[in-house]
Amino acid sequence: MKITPAKTSRRDQIDFDQLTFGQIFTDHMFICDFKDGAWQTPEIVPYGPISIAPSMSALHYGQAVFEGMKAYKDTAGGVWLFRPDENFNRINRSSERLSIPAFPKEYFFEGLNALLKLDQNWIPTDAGSSLYVRPFVFANTAGIQASPAKEYRFMIICSPVKAYYSGAMRVKVEEKFSRAAPGGVGYAKAAGNYAAQFYPTGLAQKEDYQQVIWTDASAHQNLEESGTMNVFVRLNDELITAPTSDSILDGVTRKSILQIAKDKGLAVSVRPIAIAELVEGHASGALKEVFGCGTAVVISPFEGFGFQNNYYPIEAPTDSFAQMLKETLVGIQYNTLEDPYNWRYKVL
Repeated sequence: MKITPAKTSRRDQIDFDQLTFGQIFTDHMFICDFKDGAWQTPEIVPYGPISIAPSMSALHYGQAVFEGMKAYKDTAGGVWLFRPDENFNRINRSSERLSIPAFPKEYFFEGLNALLKLDQNWIPTDAGSSLYVRPFVFANTAGIQASPAKEYRFMIICSPVKAYYSGAMRVKVEEKFSRAAPGGVGYAKAAGNYAAQFYPTGLAQKEDYQQVIWTDASAHQNLEESGTMNVFVRLNDELITAPTSDSILDGVTRKSILQIAKDKGLAVSVRPIAIAELVEGHASGALKEVFGCGTAVVISPFEGFGFQNNYYPIEAPTDSFAQMLKETLVGIQYNTLEDPYNWRYKVL
């Protein structure tokens, strides 16, 4: 791997107390091109603009996927990733669905390690902050033929961040638009999945909601995801999440929460959840918590949901499962708790 260090760092120019998620980027980025049927020698270069052709196929046909990861710094200065194997495997599953060639594992981890070592001073150390790591790959062929590209570019960029959401959220159950459909690309982190949800989310925000709860495309009856998050529902003392499918993303945070919850002795169910079940649970008092989870948010509680022109507030319980699970998960990520699962990956 070729490394070209930045001549000067921009680190001292950044106010880390005023970070906006995903707006500030570190000094370096990782680049690797696919040409002539093979991935070429990877490079790390100073962060900056890249040159593309107006006919670049990703702009026209959407062959682009990405991942979201975080790097954490503990109180001793150690740098850690959380379950990076899961992100590597998922970006290649996403790539396969969009006919993008698989990226080599040795390049992925060599690039991650070298990039984080170069930019380790960019990793915030205050509570709740981290370095967001964004691997992505896109079709880079100059041409507008409606077919898989012959050239691709794989990149990794990094951004110091604070918490994605602060406080509980109001969410609206989506009854018209769909995030994904059976047989589609909902399980992949395809760029177009996110573009398609901006419009219905914007409509919900005009009604004072922060996000939408996506429902199944066929009948809009069962809960699937919320915004960019997997969702958990607590009915009495049962913790429930929808099963993954080709329309639901297999979230790394989701599967980590499932494991932690089971090991803490919680009653956990992976099954379809009807919106009607939430409404009934609200009426009976059985509905205790609903929360979203994902890399960016970790765990974000919902303070209420809107459905069919009614609003259903959810009062946070004193024995919050969301809070307990978040404390355990964050403790593992930041190396303040034991890691019985071997999920932490040491960089430095």
